[in-house]
Amino acid sequence: MNFTFTDSAVSQLSEHMADSNKSLKLFYDTEGCGCVVSGVPALQIIDKPYEDDKLGEGTPYSVWYEPRYEVFFEPNLKIDYNQARHSFSLKSDNQIYTANLRLLK
Repeated sequence: MNFTFTDSAVSQLSEHMADSNKSLKLFYDTEGCGCVVSGVPALQIIDKPYEDDKLGEGTPYSVWYEPRYEVFFEPNLKIDYNQARHSFSLKSDNQIYTANLRLLK
């Protein structure tokens, strides 16, 4: 998967990513959803990936993700930040996955 970040998203993440030991992960939360298809994506700041995580290419940040959830996303994703709503969003050229992408620290 390929990840692109808008300037506003980079601005919001830069403080969190100042520590070079931190990475981003596209977390797919299925807890309490009843079905894996009903999962909710979130952006997580991690110290290190899990053994099975895969690294997606990103500009300016690479993003880890669990390969088993790759099927739910398109190959090219964009992470944006809306200043007025104080929220991140995850979208592709074809759809908006969420307009309220949580940032887990």
